[in-house]
Amino acid sequence: MRFTILGPVEAVAPGSDVPALAPRHRAVLAYLLLHAGVAISTDRLIDAMWGPLPPDSARAQIQTTIAAIRRMLRAADADRMLTTRPAGYVITPEPGRLDLDEFTSLTAKSPADSDDPGRAADRIRAALALWRGEPLAGITAHYVESARVRLNGQMLTAVERLAELELARGRHEDLIDELSVHAAANPLRERLCCRLMLALHRAGRQTDALHVARTFRETLADQQGLDPGHAFNKLEQDILRDAPDLRPPVTAPAKPQGVSFLPYDVPDFTGREDEFDALIRLWSGNNAGVVTISAIDGMAGVGKTTLAVHLGHRLADRFPDGQLFVDLQAHTAGQAPLDAGAALGALLGQLGVPAQHIPASTADRAALWRSELSGRRVLAVLDNAFGADQVRPLLPGVSSTLVLVTSRRRLTDLDGAHALSLDVLPAADAVELFTAIVGERAAAEPLAVLDVLQLCGFLPLAVRIAAARLHHRPRWTVAYLADRLRDQRRRLSELVTSERGVAAAFTLSYEQLTPDQQRMFRLLGLQPGRDISPEAAAALADLPLDDAETLLEDLLDAHVLTQHQLGRYTFHDLLREHALATAAAEESPDAQREALGRLFHHYLHTAGTAVDHLYPEGKNRRPRVPAPDFPTSPPRDEPEALSWLDTERANLMASGQYAAEHDWLSHTSQLTATLHRYLLGHAHQVDALTLNDLALQAARRSGDTAAEARTLIDRGQVHFWWHGAYEQAAEHYRHALDLARGIGDRSTAADALHALAAVSTRRREYDQAHDHGTQALLLFRELGDHSGEARCLTYLGIIDERQGRYEAAHENHRHALQVHRATGSRIGETVVLNNIGLVYQRQGRYDEARRHHHQALELSRRFDFPGDEAESLNALAEAARSMGELDRAAAEHDSALALARESGYRPEQARAHDGLAHVQRDLGRFDLARDHARRALDLYTALAVPEADEIHAFLTGLPPTANEPEPPEGSAADQPSRTPSTSDSTGRS
Repeated sequence: MRFTILGPVEAVAPGSDVPALAPRHRAVLAYLLLHAGVAISTDRLIDAMWGPLPPDSARAQIQTTIAAIRRMLRAADADRMLTTRPAGYVITPEPGRLDLDEFTSLTAKSPADSDDPGRAADRIRAALALWRGEPLAGITAHYVESARVRLNGQMLTAVERLAELELARGRHEDLIDELSVHAAANPLRERLCCRLMLALHRAGRQTDALHVARTFRETLADQQGLDPGHAFNKLEQDILRDAPDLRPPVTAPAKPQGVSFLPYDVPDFTGREDEFDALIRLWSGNNAGVVTISAIDGMAGVGKTTLAVHLGHRLADRFPDGQLFVDLQAHTAGQAPLDAGAALGALLGQLGVPAQHIPASTADRAALWRSELSGRRVLAVLDNAFGADQVRPLLPGVSSTLVLVTSRRRLTDLDGAHALSLDVLPAADAVELFTAIVGERAAAEPLAVLDVLQLCGFLPLAVRIAAARLHHRPRWTVAYLADRLRDQRRRLSELVTSERGVAAAFTLSYEQLTPDQQRMFRLLGLQPGRDISPEAAAALADLPLDDAETLLEDLLDAHVLTQHQLGRYTFHDLLREHALATAAAEESPDAQREALGRLFHHYLHTAGTAVDHLYPEGKNRRPRVPAPDFPTSPPRDEPEALSWLDTERANLMASGQYAAEHDWLSHTSQLTATLHRYLLGHAHQVDALTLNDLALQAARRSGDTAAEARTLIDRGQVHFWWHGAYEQAAEHYRHALDLARGIGDRSTAADALHALAAVSTRRREYDQAHDHGTQALLLFRELGDHSGEARCLTYLGIIDERQGRYEAAHENHRHALQVHRATGSRIGETVVLNNIGLVYQRQGRYDEARRHHHQALELSRRFDFPGDEAESLNALAEAARSMGELDRAAAEHDSALALARESGYRPEQARAHDGLAHVQRDLGRFDLARDHARRALDLYTALAVPEADEIHAFLTGLPPTANEPEPPEGSAADQPSRTPSTSDSTGRS
């Protein structure tokens, strides 16, 4: 993982799907990085973030932030970097992974600097290349301003030292523009100003040098009332009299430049600054006499050759003995890869070796090549390599040579080479490239430009072709081009010119694959999801897992697949379309459907196993899918199950959607029923509703009334729990009840009655709720459904608690808890524990209440039930307020509110605002109380629940203005603490 603070604060882990950090979290991370290796206490972090006036929740916020940073590091398999010691938190990035550390290392003086000032200057330039704008950009905190000043000071010190080195080498002309920019941004920096004056003077611009001196003197007097120092005054006088010691140093005449065989450097080259910096740092940090090899790999069309050629032109003056280029023809249409002997013959000819002196054998040519390069400074581009065997004979021996190798394959066997894998262009660079080619039309349609670039997948070759077509068609608009590219059937055919095309480049890569690799490539194009695991690929291709994983790694090395996360493989969008088109051309319709059938069977069986681990109480209610004939690796326990479902969720959704659109109705229905408990319990409401819609359509098309009734209940649960749309949920439940009774489905009828009891309880219609719940309980008992019985007892316990029958409530909850623990229902256990805590709150037994709520909180966090976690935090806060622990109550309500917002849990958002309104009122903070009460009122009104009237009365009782130090006697602030919230703590059991 690489960290950057010399610009925007970022943490990047190539190949990992790292969660983004919020600005406050990045501010804490940046402070730790500024003090890498040093233990930073919580108090020090609080002071750094907020200064002398931190909020009451500062400590909780720091703990939350540290947890978020740990999650981010864990996702990149880098959690060992952040440790907790008695003195505080310590972050220790790996060497070379923090730009500030690299900057400090590159700018550190060494004895070798005096022997080779050119190399010292290159190191400083490499250090300055690490800066990407204002340091610590994108964050705000108390410490940031002073830290930013300190970092900028270090940067300017490096600039000044660079100026000294370059002036000593007689390179004053090259410095003027660079120093002028820095001097303008830092007009009071005397040493910087002196370097600029000297550079101007040596360039024969004495008047300009004196103007800089006069401007500095006036600015210093105006802004600080000071005069310049002695060194400045002396330099100014020496410039006035043209002192001999200011003249440039005498340097040896430059060696004649060697010939350049580099191809044309495109004038509109854009972006790749990070890659340039990495390559320049690599070469600048090397010792004389050592060969530097950089292997640049990437997919077809990503710009490998363009980058290598452009870098060669930029570095040409550093390689006076020549810049060489040879095309090794690994992916050249109609050409076989160039053998090493022929490549060496071309390179020796470029060095000026007469043809008659070039030996016949490859070994002798390689020896002569190494001999010719000894003592020379040469840059050689070995383009379009097939593999390490082709490149190895072309490498120099002892030489100050930079060798740039480009290949569509990862050259993992090329020992000593530094690998640089190119990705597609960032959006901003792609926009710049497209605009440079198209011109004014691009600037006039910025949104359409982004559409075109996204349809091109930000692939440089595709962007160039699209822009070139638009440039040569003056009547086309950018939007028109975007519309043409939206048609997936013709997109690749649109991205072609008379001499090049994206599909043609992809075809050359495909033809270099083995038959087994080609088959895997084609079948992967059929997969409707965004990425695939080795297990899923094995099912798709009907192969043993080891064979499938080997093929995936081969395709990854060939850059026809990419990997953003360990163990996950995906296509670039355009390559995906090429794979799908190739599959359609080379695989029969039956073979395609059989492959997808195996994949869907794998997904459905593994999802069923995973959900059974998490929700064992509902195992018999879900579809039973037989194990597939091919080997699988299903999750073995609850953590593995949750991880698999979270990772594969997007693919599962895509398979359900694809199945619904291609008359695979049974798969859509079974997948929806299998995933419902997981999607409902883990705040994936949108996905749940999407699958419900598809399953409902499938059930109605196939005439499956039982499936329709089950799906209506599942759909109602999403509206009930997460959205608080109680009437909409009740309509679904009533419809499901009618359907179930019509076909004699007593199990589904019991579920519908139980769900209707939940709606009536939420509306405080307790008699109706009791009636529905009792009917459901009788049915569940007749069916021998102990899980359903436990859920009904939970609701009957809630009704008892609301109506003051506390012992009856405890009895019902205890019975329900025993069943849930016996069946392994974690969600049911969590729900009941919270409800037992609410009964204890009603009884005034707050310590026991908080103990039960804490148990529920631990379970919800352990098994990732965000809704139940919010309920637990709100319940803990209500108990804390009743105990007079107002600060704790505020912190817990704040945490509940943040979680409920993040998960879209509207009822618990209202409950948290309600609780915060009462806590802030008790603390005498009436403005805050009024704000939270109004937010609670808005939510309760939208939910259409009785709490809306109660919070309205609370608002009316608050003092009329926010400035009164004490509420008037008899106001709501003088009333006793209210009873715990009547919001249901019923979870999704």
